[in-house]
Amino acid sequence: MGVLDIVPAGVLTGDNVRKLFEYAKEHQFAIPAINVTSSSVANAVLEAARDIKSPIIIQVSQGGAAYFAGKGLANDKQQASIAGAVAAAHHVRLVAKEYGVPVVMHSDHCAHKLLPWFDGMLKADEEVQEDNIATCVKYFKRMAPLGLWLEMEIGITGGEEDGVDNTGVDNSKLYTQPEDIWDVHAALSKISPNFSIAAAFGNVHGVYKPGNVKLHPELLNKHQVYAEEKIGGKAKKPLFLVFHGGSGSTKDEIKTAVQNGVVKMNVDTDTQFAYLAGIRDFVQSKAGYLQTQVGNPE
Repeated sequence: MGVLDIVPAGVLTGDNVRKLFEYAKEHQFAIPAINVTSSSVANAVLEAARDIKSPIIIQVSQGGAAYFAGKGLANDKQQASIAGAVAAAHHVRLVAKEYGVPVVMHSDHCAHKLLPWFDGMLKADEEVQEDNIATCVKYFKRMAPLGLWLEMEIGITGGEEDGVDNTGVDNSKLYTQPEDIWDVHAALSKISPNFSIAAAFGNVHGVYKPGNVKLHPELLNKHQVYAEEKIGGKAKKPLFLVFHGGSGSTKDEIKTAVQNGVVKMNVDTDTQFAYLAGIRDFVQSKAGYLQTQVGNPE
């Protein structure tokens, strides 16, 4: 049975998102979540997903959403980020079904200071954990009736993104404890089963040299076992987990993470460079055509 026997092609919402993640967990694969900054980047992601017959997650960050709307717009009140995120969602929703693959529209991190932009995910490394959970509960109660999925990050992702700089954080803070994961699950599961948890296991944004970052995806199994014991019954790997900072990771690290219940893997830096490399190579190979206004290299 293939994924299209479980969920339809096009943008998924509500229970269909959970069905997709359950299918991924059962068949031990993680769905790539690719950040996009324009309709052409979104189209490239959809085309790649179609060609390899894979479900895909398309997401925007606060900065990426502003870029999607246009660098010429002011963003002092998050207006460009709001407009860009809505525009991205409309574009993908209109064309996704034509590519014949299941698609999930998602956001990337949302820090406290960016909540005017996004009523959902909360980046969990800026405030007291209890406050973050309470805030997510507040927003999840609004989101659940609309069939929206919520992802909460608990712990710190190293590096820098959207103005949140964790490059100098103590390494020990990059690893989430099982008790913290359970606190999130216990609070959100009272509202809806449609949520995932991005647990920190040494993750860092960006690409890094092998050995510079100590990822420990094996720790994710401890979270699953702890949750199993708390829930009781026969549920195995009850948590939907997320791998943040996926660029630069080894195949073994990814494999271990997936085996321990990761169903979504965020990738940005790697795909940014791949997109740039495609443009660079085309321009270099068609340099003669690009010297005048006339002509079509294809």
